[in-house]
Amino acid sequence: MDHVNTSSPDPRPNRLMALGAARPWLLDVAIVAAIIVLGSLPGPDRPGGAGGRLFTVALALPLLLRRRRPVGVFAAVSVVALIQWATGARAFGDTALLVALYTVAATQPLRIMLLAGGLLELGVVLAAVRWAQPHWLEAFVGLSAMVTAAGVLGTNVRHRRALLATLQERAARLEHERDQQGRLAAGAERSRIAREMHDIVAHNLSVMIALADGASYAVRDAPDRAEDAMRTASRTGRQALTEMRRLLGVLREDPGPQALAPQPGIDQIDALVEQVRGAGLPVRYDISGEPADAIPAGLQLAAYRIVQEALTNTLKHGGPTADAHVMLGFAAGELRITIVDSGPEPAAAAAEGGGLRGMRERAAVYDGLVEAGPRDGGGWQVRTRLTFAGVPAEATPA
Repeated sequence: MDHVNTSSPDPRPNRLMALGAARPWLLDVAIVAAIIVLGSLPGPDRPGGAGGRLFTVALALPLLLRRRRPVGVFAAVSVVALIQWATGARAFGDTALLVALYTVAATQPLRIMLLAGGLLELGVVLAAVRWAQPHWLEAFVGLSAMVTAAGVLGTNVRHRRALLATLQERAARLEHERDQQGRLAAGAERSRIAREMHDIVAHNLSVMIALADGASYAVRDAPDRAEDAMRTASRTGRQALTEMRRLLGVLREDPGPQALAPQPGIDQIDALVEQVRGAGLPVRYDISGEPADAIPAGLQLAAYRIVQEALTNTLKHGGPTADAHVMLGFAAGELRITIVDSGPEPAAAAAEGGGLRGMRERAAVYDGLVEAGPRDGGGWQVRTRLTFAGVPAEATPA
């Protein structure tokens, strides 16, 4: 049975190409040496004589500079060839004209290549008429084919280089755009995390401060109530710490189980209201309308955070006699949220702080607009409407 060679192709041509790309002057030296050596070999059809060998060397040596001065080298080789034709000496070094034309076609614009090719064609006519009688037509066709092949090969190499340069530029531009998009996405994620951190920390700290103040007042007269308040404050702190760990877990490469916990939604507003009540703020919570079968999780999180921020502001600025009323209204494809309190108007800095900006950003995602300001009868109110008709999935039951 014949043995079939399944090994990889011979790597020597690839090595030679890599060597030529790394040290192009070696390739030029090899080409010049090959032309001189072949022009010096004796043979029945080989142009010989001292004059032929001299012209071969004169034609080949300028090729050493063909990469730096392609047009100049072509002109120099053409002048030497014209002198050779005038003296009547035949030389193998005329092949240097083809190498020079290839270099011009590979490096210069098309019009320069055509001009050089036309000049070389004139030399072909002169050579065929002088040295190929009576078969000058056959010699002209053969030499013209060689000139055409050199020009076409060089032009293809030039187009290939231009294509590779374009592809490299496009790849670099796409990489830059990808990095830019990554930076923008990272900035947006940092903004989202900062907003979530503000909501979590501000709310839970406000609840803990209110509980701690209440416990300090009741520690002598009602120690049992003070103990309950401190327990609630401790539970609130642990809850805040858990939420912060879960939120910061998205920044880690290997998030733990806490990072996979669901974000709060509308169902958790009951627990939020109970937490605020435990901090000493009377809160009523009403729901009107029929909830939709499924509400997007992102919209539920936005609703939860808006209610959380509004109640936090009431805790911080409403005073000891304030109370609050949270109202959720469901309609066709939208959710209306209203939070009112009876405390004094909050400071302007609090009204226009980061919390209100965060609420507006969340509402804008769902074509909503937050309206916050003092009520006619006293107190403060926050109203918004979130639209979820046609919002893509990632929805959870209401």
